[in-house]
Amino acid sequence: MEKGFSVSKKKDGTFSYRASVTYKDKHISIGSFSDEASAHTAYLEAWKILNADKRTINIENFKEQLNVLSKDKAVSLLNFRDRKIYIKTPIYLRDGYFSYFLFSKEKPALAKKSFQKKTESKNNSVRKTLIVRELKFSNDDLFYYSQHRILLHDGHLYVNDYGMQYGILARYGIKNFAVEGRDYSFSNGDRDDFRYENIIIYSSYHGVICLHENGAVRFQTKIKINGEFNIGIFHSEIKAAIAYNKAADFAKSHGSLKNFPQNYIDSISAREYAEIYTGIKLPEKYMKYLT
Repeated sequence: MEKGFSVSKKKDGTFSYRASVTYKDKHISIGSFSDEASAHTAYLEAWKILNADKRTINIENFKEQLNVLSKDKAVSLLNFRDRKIYIKTPIYLRDGYFSYFLFSKEKPALAKKSFQKKTESKNNSVRKTLIVRELKFSNDDLFYYSQHRILLHDGHLYVNDYGMQYGILARYGIKNFAVEGRDYSFSNGDRDDFRYENIIIYSSYHGVICLHENGAVRFQTKIKINGEFNIGIFHSEIKAAIAYNKAADFAKSHGSLKNFPQNYIDSISAREYAEIYTGIKLPEKYMKYLT
């Protein structure tokens, strides 16, 4: 029997070969394989990464060393070797932040950036592209992402948490309907840099758009009813959000069956909310359209 794996028999009668490696007194599972050769090769690749000099195999070039071992596992092993901390998810600790490596195969049009490697599909001759994205996060998020894997579907990044799917932008208070460049943006232009200081949030309310003109910041309220109506422009984001609520209430009271989302504002009292709500005047064009 080859070195570096154990054999177990499945219920269907087939065998599974589970490879593992021990490094610095820590026993690490590196995956299950369908044959001895693959399990042994994965073991050898893991052992090579763990014992190689940083200048020979590192986080920048490790992909070239892999044939069988998963890239996720390779990142975990490199982090354990270099940072002395083993994390199950593909996280590599940097100075002051950490990188989460995401590997996927998508059409080139969906790829946002990073290292690309053409590989042949086993089922046909269509050439696919291996996308390796390095997502950057603040250390405050280390515990969360060490427990939750980031997944990619149709260009959207999300995690499974308690049986639900959550977009990773939700951790910053960014709603799923938010539009980049209008409701939020990335300070340095890097869409894969999710460090808190790099994310600028303009508005977190339904129907509110942040406007930047001549160094001034104002908030525009719009609502969609068989087209888009401009409700007004306000100096306060809260007032703009309440204006949307009032416009939605007016539409419902005049027979609209559309399910308008409600802006919940907990930073002011009920009395203050009522005073602002009462003081907002809806545009005549909007009211005439509904009446």
